[in-house]
Amino acid sequence: MISTKLSRVPARATGLTPCFVEALQWDIQQIQLSIARRAYELFEMRNREHGHDWEDWFQAESEMLRPVSIAVSESSDRLSLRANVLGFDENQLKVSIEPQRLTIVGRKLFDAKIRLVKEQRGEFEPDQILHVIDLSSEIDPRRAFVELQSGVMKFELPKVEQSEAMPASA
Repeated sequence: MISTKLSRVPARATGLTPCFVEALQWDIQQIQLSIARRAYELFEMRNREHGHDWEDWFQAESEMLRPVSIAVSESSDRLSLRANVLGFDENQLKVSIEPQRLTIVGRKLFDAKIRLVKEQRGEFEPDQILHVIDLSSEIDPRRAFVELQSGVMKFELPKVEQSEAMPASA
């Protein structure tokens, strides 16, 4: 008898190297500029009717940014986060880990013709991620671990020990 059960090969995990938040500034600015351009297009499409600036901005964000779902668990010594970045690979993602903030930036670059065809077919998804997470505890970025596996970015963030966080007074 031949088994029809498929054996699953474990997905390959890729370690990611966090960068300083300053290294992400250019990417963040480019994403914000594209959102601003789209918000202005929406404003013009409404014959420049004022009073809808936030609505235009949020509409532009929803069109340009891929939503990222985040799951967080916390123990006494660490924060563990999982971010759904399905469709992005390690070359398209950048992450910055600060003591109280985590920033994820993702950018896919498509040829203009491919983008147009996908939009016409209704297949086009937002091709950018900009997600900033304020952390509930101070963590030690130097000891943080990040990996990407099967579209999930996994973060293990060791908390700063209380003796490190609050220096003793003299």
